[in-house]
Amino acid sequence: MEEAVLLNQTSLVTYFWLRGLSVNQKAQIAMFSMFLIFYVLTLIGNILIVITIIYDHRLHIPMYFFLSNLSFIDVCHSTVTVPKMLRDTWSEEKLISFDACVTQMFFLHLFACTEIFLLTVMAYDRYVAICKPLQYMIVMNWKVCVLLAVALWTGGTIHSIALTSLTIKLPYCGPDEIDNFFCDVPQVIKLACTDTHVIEILIVSNSGLISVVCFVVLVVSYAVILVSLRQQISKGRRKALSTCAAHLTVVTLFLGHCIFIYSRPSTSLPEDKVVSVFFTAVTPLLNPIIYTLRNEEMKSAFNKLVGRKERREEK
Repeated sequence: MEEAVLLNQTSLVTYFWLRGLSVNQKAQIAMFSMFLIFYVLTLIGNILIVITIIYDHRLHIPMYFFLSNLSFIDVCHSTVTVPKMLRDTWSEEKLISFDACVTQMFFLHLFACTEIFLLTVMAYDRYVAICKPLQYMIVMNWKVCVLLAVALWTGGTIHSIALTSLTIKLPYCGPDEIDNFFCDVPQVIKLACTDTHVIEILIVSNSGLISVVCFVVLVVSYAVILVSLRQQISKGRRKALSTCAAHLTVVTLFLGHCIFIYSRPSTSLPEDKVVSVFFTAVTPLLNPIIYTLRNEEMKSAFNKLVGRKERREEK
């Protein structure tokens, strides 16, 4: 009987209303133009990275295998939220169905958590490459790389299923306004018609703990790498420092959001939307810029790919 009542209460809310980023029409037009450019560049940049890595056999090494995974995740992660946000810019009623909201939350956390695990794996890859170069291809062989990829995708899927399950079991029978431009667990559970204190603790202990632990592991890994670099020759040191600096930039931008949002109770702060914009629209764009402009091998492979295409067109 109680389960039937809960299901009836849950089904009372069939749509949520998204507040978006602004109610000012001029601001919305400006943001539409800006985020459309960001999204198109995100798709082009990350897809080019994947194509270049697949095309150039010199890049068929663990570091670029994981980089291609990162680019794929960034495309998917951005696509979960940005197209909906762009479409809502021209809509007076920014509505999203309950099922679509749940789907958005599932894929948002799937790609976000998978990226956190991937960044941690990439840090380990750099640690082995720099601190144990003679053992690198033995430790990071293709079997290990594939197993790590399967593990991080599996971990992301389990995490997302757990969070989404906690959210959809709650009764939603009244408030239907989400103070953001996409559905996320902290904003959605605030609309539940029941006490969500225990759920909030579970979210902090899940998402928050994953973010903090991975961030600490990453910082420690790069600290060990930097100590190791002090003993290397200047040329190799500069290249390794450049790679580590790129990785640390990505880690700080991405995990900074996760720690800020998921390591505290579900309370709204003025900074939440700004942080969410960086998380969903800006960081996926910065990744290809950071990893390619500071990487001579990627630039060389891309120029080779473009040059071959031009030669084909001339023929």
